[in-house]
Amino acid sequence: MGMYVDPGNESFRSDIESDIYIDKTEMLTILNNNIGKSRRYFAVSRARRFGKSMVADMIDAYYSVGCDSKEMFSKFKIADDPDFEIHLNKYHVLHFDMATFLNQARGDENPIDLMNDTILKDFRDVYPSVVGDDIRTVPKAIEEVWKSDGRQFVIIIDEWECVIRDAKTDHKLIMDYLKYLRGFFKTEESKEFLALGYITGILPIKKFDGESAMNNFIEYTMISPKNLAPYFGFTDPEIVPYLHDNGMTLDDIKRWYDGYIMETLNADKSFSYVHMYNPNSIVDAITFNKIESYWKNTGAFRYLNDYIGRNEDGLKDAVIRMLAGEDYPVDVDTFQNDLTSYTGKDDVLTALIHMGYLGYDVRTGKAFIPNEEVREVFNSAIKVGDWKDISDALRNSDSILEATWNEDGERVANAIAKSHQDYTSILEYHDENSLALAIMMTYYTARKHYVIVRELPSGKGFADIAFIPKRNSDKPAMIVELKWNKDADTAIDQ
Repeated sequence: MGMYVDPGNESFRSDIESDIYIDKTEMLTILNNNIGKSRRYFAVSRARRFGKSMVADMIDAYYSVGCDSKEMFSKFKIADDPDFEIHLNKYHVLHFDMATFLNQARGDENPIDLMNDTILKDFRDVYPSVVGDDIRTVPKAIEEVWKSDGRQFVIIIDEWECVIRDAKTDHKLIMDYLKYLRGFFKTEESKEFLALGYITGILPIKKFDGESAMNNFIEYTMISPKNLAPYFGFTDPEIVPYLHDNGMTLDDIKRWYDGYIMETLNADKSFSYVHMYNPNSIVDAITFNKIESYWKNTGAFRYLNDYIGRNEDGLKDAVIRMLAGEDYPVDVDTFQNDLTSYTGKDDVLTALIHMGYLGYDVRTGKAFIPNEEVREVFNSAIKVGDWKDISDALRNSDSILEATWNEDGERVANAIAKSHQDYTSILEYHDENSLALAIMMTYYTARKHYVIVRELPSGKGFADIAFIPKRNSDKPAMIVELKWNKDADTAIDQ
């Protein structure tokens, strides 16, 4: 019916008619189970390109009184729910993307006023006899429409925290914005007219003075997705049919795009752990039948370069270790959920987890570079950033690999010695992990040609580092055996 008020189902229709569509409609069962209840406030923060907008389109199509979506949903999993039709197209829906108004505001124009005036116009167009010129705010318009027919609202705000994220130095604007949002979610009137609140963003809700700005929301994040975890991305069983249809292998897809480990809250209250893929990267890879880093073509590069260029103590060492393939412990609890209140490297690393640049395993409390796609973004950011020593090492890695193939022992030895000096402290100089780190950084770009395995089972022991040529490669296999105070013959014998 309107652009923002009681929208139709056209956006979701275009989603499901795409060449690649994976059914996530079972998520609606979780939302339905919380309609009108105290836990009806959902704050879902996901990394960029993780399908937030498509989920919002689905919610529009299912709940909005402005369309008839029974036939559309009848072929999906939600249709098997006994309560499928109870909530289908039964609610007023208000859906807007706050980033649109922040980006459209010109000069001194207030994006909150722009949002308010634009949506009010939509209300007046859809409900002219109910929302008159005397109604000055969107929450008041919602209240009047609800009073007129008794039908509650589902409110969806995409990129709700963009004001906090992008206007981070304008404290007055942020506080005015949060005060405005309370009209949707934290007034006595909203307790009556709100059936469901669903807000999306990149970061969790900002903490002010140690408290959440909207503490009635339940948060679902990249670190703690709870029972929404299955709907954060794509899984192996979901993508395999599309891979087979396009002649692609799961092994290559896993290496390039897998790596986000989600802790899933099951119906019996137990936990399980599932690997997730970035949906947009999978769709692009299958659509174009090409495996490469599609994040390079997004804003990821600029954001990542800003954060890893920070001088928080220990951040550089953490990034080096993760570049070398190690997991790194991170305290995620001190992060204040904004991009200005950093107190150390843990806050920067936690921000990178929320934005998808790092994976995180809640079982170990460690972060890691999740896959080759994200590693490519790190490479690009470092090469144009301020970490010249690491940038030089990455640039020189190809030539050192060539020297190894050409059996230029002196050049290889000098390069490894330099890496050993650059990347390890005096206290850890002879530690095997430090030696392995030096090797991994020296041969950083070898991943283009090899699958690199640490501690590969071999005979009676383990090969410290194995460089296994990829399929159809003409490069030689390489084995690295690390020894201290022993000669090369000892390593060869082993």
